[in-house]
Amino acid sequence: MTQTHDRLIHLLKEQPASSEIQGLVSTLEQEQPADLNVDGPLLRGVWELRWSSSRQPWLRQAPWLENLQILDPDQGRGRNCLKLAGPLGALASIQVEAALELVSDKRVEVRFQRGGWKGPQLGRLRLQLMREVNQSFPAWLDITVLDQELRICRGNAGTTFALLRRPESVNLTNDS
Repeated sequence: MTQTHDRLIHLLKEQPASSEIQGLVSTLEQEQPADLNVDGPLLRGVWELRWSSSRQPWLRQAPWLENLQILDPDQGRGRNCLKLAGPLGALASIQVEAALELVSDKRVEVRFQRGGWKGPQLGRLRLQLMREVNQSFPAWLDITVLDQELRICRGNAGTTFALLRRPESVNLTNDS
């Protein structure tokens, strides 16, 4: 990988509020552009949001919050999951389930389907309050950089995201 890539990974892990990140993101998008026709299988996995250009608190990195995306494009499914960091995170989370479709060499179409609160597992039962999402048109993400450890994407609302792969395997049937 390049020095830009290595520096960006370091900052995302150690200093996710660094003002240097945005410039590194733009540089890396030029140096290492994604092509989903080739790199598409790398989308599959658990990704943790480490930086975002958004001002929305749920779209920003925070040390007390895990903001995860669980993607399985082969099955056309994805899930966003917000939960507290640490042991309390296992008790409850806010989740949104989506249908995914790769529609070009850069773009993933996202159709949100259900969202809500998922609570703790009590025996075989998981407490949850999920509702159908009425989305009039699909959202999309342009994947601009994609490799084994880093994904940079730009959303239809103009937000740029930088995510790092987590070691967990994808299991969209798991209600974590």
